[in-house]
Amino acid sequence: MAGDVEQLRAYVEYFRDMGVHDFYRQGEPVFPEAAAVVAEVTVAEARPSPVAAAVVAPEYKAPVVAAKPDYLEPPIPKLVSFDDLAPLPESRVPAAGKTDALRVIREDIGDCTRCPLAYAGRRNIVFADGDPNARLMFVGEGPGADEDASGVPFVGKAGQLLNNMIVAMGLKREEVYIANIVKCRPPANRVPEPVEANTCSQFLLHQIDVVQPQVIVALGATAAMYLLGVKQSLVALRGRWHSCRGAKLAVTYHPAFLLRDPRQKGEAWKDLQRVMVELGLKAPAKS
Repeated sequence: MAGDVEQLRAYVEYFRDMGVHDFYRQGEPVFPEAAAVVAEVTVAEARPSPVAAAVVAPEYKAPVVAAKPDYLEPPIPKLVSFDDLAPLPESRVPAAGKTDALRVIREDIGDCTRCPLAYAGRRNIVFADGDPNARLMFVGEGPGADEDASGVPFVGKAGQLLNNMIVAMGLKREEVYIANIVKCRPPANRVPEPVEANTCSQFLLHQIDVVQPQVIVALGATAAMYLLGVKQSLVALRGRWHSCRGAKLAVTYHPAFLLRDPRQKGEAWKDLQRVMVELGLKAPAKS
């Protein structure tokens, strides 16, 4: 029975990473007791604190929830692109101040209890990793078990593959910036619920505004969906440029998906090659 469950989960994750979104749950909270806590959070609390706002300043607009009668299922938050969540900052953080600006955002997150993931066995909040002045930023879905234990994004098997991808592009991990849609591990590595992703979006948005990458790579369907505010397959999103917070955005497969289906590594490399051309990067010479 346990093997059947794992096999079914693998199939669901495979189709999800291909952009088949019908597997997404309809936004109902996973933990009722946590949902009761989340329900008490006001709109004001969902916005950035004055301290963080002083650094990156745009007014964040939480995704709108359509009104529905009480007897229907809980409403699904509307998908809104990061470009539409808040205006771009009127002034940009200078290179010398980016480390401090990111620290302020991390301090604003604190020991976060804003969404149900705080009550789902989280060990560490996984903020980000890399160069605050990076030209290239990778955004994944959410932390896994290894990341939850270490507090650093992409350190497990998928992280090792991402490291190899970065090196193949002619860069080092220390030269890029890496983050996720949510900063806490969803139970059993499930897809983040809309309430979780939308609650966490304000912090990722401000991180992007501080780092000011030239190119963002969305790793997988979930990252692309929330960054762009659209529900489309990876086939439809790959191979063309999108926009996100003043940066060009490319969509490719999540490294975890590539571990499950290595046949798609060639397609992912095509996506990264387009990024390399945009950034003027050259692959290292083979020894």
